[in-house]
Amino acid sequence: MLIGADHDRNPMSNPLNSVQVIEVSARDGLQSDPTLLSTSDKAAMIRRFVDVGVRRAEVVSFVNPQRVPQMADAADLMAILNEPGFLEHRSTCSLAGLVLNAHGLDRAIAAGVDQINVVVVCSDTFATRNQGRDTAGLIAQWHEIAQGARSAGLFATLTLAAAFGCPYEGEVSADRLRWVLDQVMQQPPDELALADSIGAAVPTDVRQRLALARGVAPITPLRCHFHNTRNTGMANVAAAVEWGVGAIDASIGGIGGCPFAPNATGNVPTEDVVYLLHRMGFETGIDLAAACAMVPWLEILLQHPVPGLLARAGLFPARG
Repeated sequence: MLIGADHDRNPMSNPLNSVQVIEVSARDGLQSDPTLLSTSDKAAMIRRFVDVGVRRAEVVSFVNPQRVPQMADAADLMAILNEPGFLEHRSTCSLAGLVLNAHGLDRAIAAGVDQINVVVVCSDTFATRNQGRDTAGLIAQWHEIAQGARSAGLFATLTLAAAFGCPYEGEVSADRLRWVLDQVMQQPPDELALADSIGAAVPTDVRQRLALARGVAPITPLRCHFHNTRNTGMANVAAAVEWGVGAIDASIGGIGGCPFAPNATGNVPTEDVVYLLHRMGFETGIDLAAACAMVPWLEILLQHPVPGLLARAGLFPARG
């Protein structure tokens, strides 16, 4: 367990010593990439990471296609992924879609996703630039979506974006985060995620804010989403899993970032995260060598290098 004060530790740590890595490259990774992939290329990408052992992924986004054109083919992509036999492990792989309003929820249900992810941004300026409403407006939307998802029997996760800092307002205080948590938990999600949308956090922030979230949501499973903008993403992953978080978002090659956050860089790379977790003694179910082998293929597909490091450095100890 991580060195620190007892109140900074998670009383609900995972006794199985495993961490679920949620692959977000097909959604959060591609939404800000300059290369616009075809639907068939996206489907091939998803099939590859499912083949390496990913069993949970966010793959589509039901948002305004004029604002995020990379996600305009969500329904068509889900139709391919749900074709019998296309994904060998489809029955055991949970595919999620990003939903920001009631209309998006209807589209997600019609497309056949297994779960939805809803985002509430913790600062008003970023919320307005990202989703056209202030934080209170996004909380009201979450309450509506949560009720609709519950009626449809759909698993709903809630991500609190800019939970560690805002690109426009700077620091997001613990009091502000506590207020957001209190409000959103009036309609409890099936899972709650804290997202460092601009890569501002350091491990002490992670431990403190996870403890804050656990205090407000004592039984809700927690997940973390980190960006590596200031080269602290991997340290934050280590802090989160040692604290007791059992689910971490990651993106093959480290691609992606928020298109509405200035100077945002990529997500933490899936293969780097899996290496870290395996060396720390956590199980992920992902074939690390196969994940690394996917990176050169992805660079060819995107027509540019990706920021992940492990695929360039190689496994340790070396194989073959």
